[in-house]
Amino acid sequence: MLKAWTPHPETILVILHQETSSPGRVGQILQARGFRLDIRRPVLGDPLPATLASYSGVVVFGGPMSANDDADYIHREIALCETALREETPFLGICLGAQMLVKACGGRVASAPCGGVEIGWYPLRATEEGAALMEWPEMVYHFHREGFDLPDGFTRLATADLYENQAYQCGKNAFGVQFHGELTEAMMRRWVVKGAHRFDMPNAQQGHAHLEGRLLHDVPLRRWMEEFAGVVFGRVNTPV
Repeated sequence: MLKAWTPHPETILVILHQETSSPGRVGQILQARGFRLDIRRPVLGDPLPATLASYSGVVVFGGPMSANDDADYIHREIALCETALREETPFLGICLGAQMLVKACGGRVASAPCGGVEIGWYPLRATEEGAALMEWPEMVYHFHREGFDLPDGFTRLATADLYENQAYQCGKNAFGVQFHGELTEAMMRRWVVKGAHRFDMPNAQQGHAHLEGRLLHDVPLRRWMEEFAGVVFGRVNTPV
């Protein structure tokens, strides 16, 4: 009989939401720091662990679905967020992942009252608490139509004009960000093609602005992503 596979203690659980999705730059950063990746796609039927005791951390990435969807895998992922908080497992939620952690704590996930989206590059401002933690980029990349309120016990780390909650910390080692620092160039080009139907939404930028903005703003965003991964998962911030 084959032995059940047990995650290496230096393993990060990675949750993706499409068959072609990739952990991108975040995956590269974590692997460069010696972590192994256990990649699961619950939307495609992959199971989730009942406990995170064998993991060094969790990353829940974004996706085209909503944290408000009444789907089994959404409920299972929100329950995983609750497990991460309960077991004090280092957690990083990106876009949808950040929204799921908010939902797990009773917070609201919704579109801006004006119906506007953030799709493209937009300014970011660190709060006093965020600035005390680290240096933040002035422009970040977005691809979302919903944001979130912060439940009690959450600390806002960064803000912006349309969606005021851009980054947060919950407890000692759970973090969420509304924007995307994980995109490689290939990923951004794929998003621009596959997501072009969203460019007509209010406040969205056209595809050429996404790629032009990358030339201007990606270096500080990449540097921030490298440093932030060290903040969340406690490893030396060696550039990848």
